Amino acid sequence: MGRPAAKELTERELEVMHVFWERGESTVADVREVLASRGLDRAYTTVATLVRILLEKGFLVQTNEERPFSYRPDRSYEDVSRKLLGELIDRVFRGSREALLVRLMEQKSLTATERKVLEQALGDREEERK
Repeated sequence: MGRPAAKELTERELEVMHVFWERGESTVADVREVLASRGLDRAYTTVATLVRILLEKGFLVQTNEERPFSYRPDRSYEDVSRKLLGELIDRVFRGSREALLVRLMEQKSLTATERKVLEQALGDREEERK
């Protein structure tokens, strides 16, 4: 009996999804070209297989019926990243956002830009609570 299909994204699937999130609707050839420009030279058949898997997992939808087929993301970067981060917090940090934040701060100090973005996000959350 084989393993059930994974619902999570593999590293290579995530590489492909980032291209779709950045470009929107694209063909396999488009995605392969973008990946190659980033130093990720994947065979066309490899990218086509990854796109097929992402389609089956519900991360992409096909947008036309004629070749070359085009696809677009069916799940947003925000939704996917939120879910992945939640799973990371649950699995690695046993549900503790505090532990995640401490670990992040141990890695390296915040840049001025990162600090500003964090302060803005915290301020926005405070405003939502009022």
